[in-house]
Amino acid sequence: MAAASACGGAGCGPHCSSTSAAGAEEGAPAERMGRLSIAAGATTTCGKCDGGGPAVAVSGGAGMCRECFRAYLFGKFKLAVTSNAMVRPTDAVLLAFSGGPASRVALQFIHEMQSKAIQSWETSNLQALPAFGVGVGFVDESALSVRPEHETETATEDIKSIVSSLSPGNKQVHFAPLEDVFSSGSKDKAARLKEVLGMIDDETGRDDFVQCLRMLSLQKIALENGYTKIMLGTCASGIACHVLSATVKGQGYSLPADVQYVDTRWEVPVVLPLHDCLAQELSLLCELDSLKTQQLLDRPCSGINSLVASFVSRLREENPSREHTILRTAQKLKPFPFNKFSANGYHDFLPSRLRPKFHNVDTNESTFSEILCLICGSPFSESELQNLENTKHKAQKKIDLYTAHCCQSCHFQILPAATDTYAHFFSLLPKFWTEKVDATSASNSSLRDQIEDYLLEEDDVN
Repeated sequence: MAAASACGGAGCGPHCSSTSAAGAEEGAPAERMGRLSIAAGATTTCGKCDGGGPAVAVSGGAGMCRECFRAYLFGKFKLAVTSNAMVRPTDAVLLAFSGGPASRVALQFIHEMQSKAIQSWETSNLQALPAFGVGVGFVDESALSVRPEHETETATEDIKSIVSSLSPGNKQVHFAPLEDVFSSGSKDKAARLKEVLGMIDDETGRDDFVQCLRMLSLQKIALENGYTKIMLGTCASGIACHVLSATVKGQGYSLPADVQYVDTRWEVPVVLPLHDCLAQELSLLCELDSLKTQQLLDRPCSGINSLVASFVSRLREENPSREHTILRTAQKLKPFPFNKFSANGYHDFLPSRLRPKFHNVDTNESTFSEILCLICGSPFSESELQNLENTKHKAQKKIDLYTAHCCQSCHFQILPAATDTYAHFFSLLPKFWTEKVDATSASNSSLRDQIEDYLLEEDDVN
C-alpha cells in the first residue's frame, strides 16, 4: 500500500500525528519560536547565520532563525525533487492536498519551484524547456462521516482560497468524492461505498481499504485530466508509522516499495518530496510562515494504524530523531525496480549526474513486480505468485482468480470472513480493479489458444 504521511486527508493518509492548526494563532515571533521548538528549549542565536533574534531548536539540536529554518526545509524538498528527478519540464503534477501541514508545505514549495521555472522560461532567449504545470486534487471523504453540510462547504471554499492565492501559475483544483471511484452505472455510489466497507470485518482492514480507494481516486483525477505525476505530502513521520504498522500486519515483503522517494507501479507515478521532513517541522513552518491549513474534513485513523500513530507520537516526545531512525532502517531494505523511473524519455532533460537515478528495465528483474495485489497494489511474494499460478490452471470461476490476485494481507484484513460472500464483495469493488484481472485472464487465455492451435497445426503437418 502507499505510505501515508502525518497530516491526514487526501493523499496524506490516516496516520496523522500533527494536531496543530497552523496559522490560526497570533503571537509575537519570539513567543511563537520558543513555543513551537521541536527539541527542548529555544536558543537566542541562529547556529547557521549567527544572526540575533529568536531561533528554534530543530531535531539534532541546532538552533535556527526563521529564515534559515525555512531554507533548511525547502532545501530538503528541492534536493528530493532534483536528485530523484521527480519532475520534468514537460510534466503536469497533481498535488494531493488534504489541507494539513504536510500537504500545505508541499503545495507552497512546489509552487515556488514552478514560479522560478516560469520566470526562467520567460527570461530565456531560447525558451527551450517549458515550465511544468501544477494542479491540486482533494479527495472528499465526507460520505464516511456525519458532518454538517456547511462545514464541508466552508472547507471547500478555504481550499479554493488557499490555492487561488498562489501565483504565478494557474492551478486548477479538483474535488473528487471518494465514492466516485465506483462505476458511473451505480445508482447510489455512497451507499455502495458504505456497503462494501460494511462487509469488511476488521477495523484496520476498513482503514486500509479507504487508503486504497483514496489512491485510486487520485489516479482517476490524474488520468482524466492529463497529469503525469502525483505528488503526495507523505513525510518521514508518516512513513515511520507505516513501517511499524506494516511490520505488525505482516507486510514485510512489500514494505520496501512504500518507503522510497519514487513509486512507478501505478499508472500515474507517485513521488514523495517530503520524504525526509518530520511532521513537527512542517507544522512549525506553517505556523512561522502563517500558511493557512484546513483540516475540518480530516478522518481519524483506526485499529492498528491508530495505535501505531499514538506509539510514534510518544517516541517523538522522548526523542524526535527516532522517526528518522525508523525510516533509515527501513530504507536498508532492497527497493523494487518500480522505485526508480525508467530511463526512457528522461535523459533528454537531465544532466549526466542525475542519470544513475534511472534504470533500464530488465525483463528478468521486473517480471515479478508486474504482479500486484488487486486491492492494495502490493507486489506479490514468491509464495503468492505460486498460489496465483496454481489457481490459474484450475480456476473455474472469476471469483477464484479475483481471490488469487489478492495478497495475503488483504486476504486476512479486507476480504470477508465468509467465503460465500466473495462474489457479492467483488461485485461491489471499483471496476478499475476487477477489469485488470479480467483483461489479464483474457490475454492469457488467448495466448494459450494460439499455442494450442500452433501445436495442432504442427501435428497435422507431421
